Amino acid sequence: MTLRLSEEDDRLLTERAAKEHRSKHDLVIEAVHGFLTERQRRFDELLARTLDEDRELLDRLAK
Repeated sequence: MTLRLSEEDDRLLTERAAKEHRSKHDLVIEAVHGFLTERQRRFDELLARTLDEDRELLDRLAK
């Protein structure tokens, strides 16, 4: 897979990698994984809260 970044994003990634003594690849993998898992966690949390808060309404609509 090829990842194309803007010059600015590549510069920022290069600087962060140097500061953390890690590869840019490792930072990108961590960032993508964090983004995907956090998005799923927030969705699951929102769905559970909505189902809980609107349980009575949903039960009435199901009948």
